[in-house]
Amino acid sequence: MVEILNDSELDKMRAAGRLVAKILKALEKAAVPGVTTKELDDIAQDIIKEAGGSAPCVGYGRPPFPAAICTSVNEVVVHGIPSSRKLCEGDIVTCDVVAELDGFMGDAARTFLIGEVSEDKRLLVERTKECFFKGLEQAHEGNRIGDISHAVQTCAESYGYGVVRELEGHGIGRNMHQDPDVPNYGKPGRGHRIYKGMAFCIEPMITMGRREVYLESDGWTVPTCDGLPSAHYENTIIITDQGPEMTTYYEEEK
Repeated sequence: MVEILNDSELDKMRAAGRLVAKILKALEKAAVPGVTTKELDDIAQDIIKEAGGSAPCVGYGRPPFPAAICTSVNEVVVHGIPSSRKLCEGDIVTCDVVAELDGFMGDAARTFLIGEVSEDKRLLVERTKECFFKGLEQAHEGNRIGDISHAVQTCAESYGYGVVRELEGHGIGRNMHQDPDVPNYGKPGRGHRIYKGMAFCIEPMITMGRREVYLESDGWTVPTCDGLPSAHYENTIIITDQGPEMTTYYEEEK
């Protein structure tokens, strides 16, 4: 069932979103050659603890996820587990952050460039962000989720990229994952109608090559089948009288 939030609840979504944005901004500064993905997770956990929030990813699912954030490097699309792996010049890393504050959630992801990266990787990251904003243009009351999905897919495929089918955006509120599903592909005019008070995540997951992915033996890590890089851009959206509002957005510095 799709939850419709009142003004007080939407304010709590904004507060949780600001916390996620603060974390991502700190991670962007810290994501440099030589840092480990575990160190990035430690930064996120410290900020969440200081804010009086919680990290719902810790212990989530089966097998239980062992960290507060996902750190997905190069060909890993999503759900990379933070570890002692050091980021290297030329890598890209997606940090996917969920934080809970006062009973409500924020969820967002950014793919960061580590030092000097190839032009192909830079364009993939830039264009994945573009796909998000094409989807956001359709996130208005009266439209349908399929309008968002179609806009994301059309943008990605115009560049010859792959659009991952097995993973998608989702509703969010008191729980990390709620109705409705928000795919990154589909037909306009289909799916759940968009109403004021809805909250959901738009999150293009775009591959440089083929769209097919697989699940590694750890039960979480999802790389591309062809080993080519993937990028991810996500914000939590709330639907207001003035249109869609990104609760987790911040201006990237690099």
